[in-house]
Amino acid sequence: MPSTQSSAESPAPGRAAPPVLDIRDLRVEIPTRRRILVAVDGVSLQVAPGEVLGLVGESGAGKSLTGSAVIGLLEPPGRIAAGEIRLEGRRIDGLSHAEMRRLRGRRIGAVFQDPLTSLNPLFTVGDQLAETMRAHLELSPGEAWRRAAAWLDEVGIHPGAVRAHHHPHQFSGGMRQRIVLALALCAEPRLLVADEPTTALDVSLQAQVVALLRRLCRERGVAVLLITHDMGVVAEICDRVAVMYAGRIVETGPTAQVLRTPLHPYARELLACVPSLAPQPGRLRQIDGAMPRLGEVPAGCAFHPRCPDAMERCRRERPEARPEGERLVACWLLAGPPQGGTP
Repeated sequence: MPSTQSSAESPAPGRAAPPVLDIRDLRVEIPTRRRILVAVDGVSLQVAPGEVLGLVGESGAGKSLTGSAVIGLLEPPGRIAAGEIRLEGRRIDGLSHAEMRRLRGRRIGAVFQDPLTSLNPLFTVGDQLAETMRAHLELSPGEAWRRAAAWLDEVGIHPGAVRAHHHPHQFSGGMRQRIVLALALCAEPRLLVADEPTTALDVSLQAQVVALLRRLCRERGVAVLLITHDMGVVAEICDRVAVMYAGRIVETGPTAQVLRTPLHPYARELLACVPSLAPQPGRLRQIDGAMPRLGEVPAGCAFHPRCPDAMERCRRERPEARPEGERLVACWLLAGPPQGGTP
């Protein structure tokens, strides 16, 4: 069996574990000839050991750019312009390309939507797993190969010792995604960034991959940042969820609370669009309007042009995240009237 994280890394009983991932006021910019576009604006997130945090929102919200910033794979000319990204207390947003390359795989694992982009068609999956482990762990070729076969068994590809000799094209899409998950975890990272890992799979395979992801990460105490638009996946695997709109986090909280009683109007409208299994579900809902384009984000609350409850204050002032029980919500509707006037 593949080795697991040492119990010495677990927090002491009764003491909260420090976050594995700590993002503070992250700002990602994309310079153009005419102006600088802000794609991620003041995002703050924390993920604890063994916790799965879901980052959700419509396409264009900035979810994938946030994940790319964490793993150091922002496409030029995109850049981190402000804020901090800390991994187990160490700041990593200013590391060089070579330093981030050493960090990826060993301390940060990544899973992407299309497994074929992560697998080399010219090499067997056993060779790729073994090479990944030898690059980050002190293993002999024989031990790395034995662990590669064990990892295939661990992710449900049997017999691992035989299938390790096969090439990526000899596996189904669901099996390839399992192999990519093994690749992401085989060097025992502390953080896993998973960007739409189930989108290319059918529903039955999605459930299998989600269950596998949840089991492997919780057994090893790996923190997971799960980027997705699938609320079913969020409900199944995530401990907490952060709702993102136009580059900003509008609501963060325990998954059950956010899904049952969303407080931010965007979170409420987003969840209302999820098809219902009720006997008479009625017509499918949609959110009027569209996500603002980069460079056209309105003043105040970015959601106010589409919000059915928008006030004049929403059009003028940007709301900051405020605590609401166990949640953080950026909405003037929950803040009460401003001092010295009415909303």
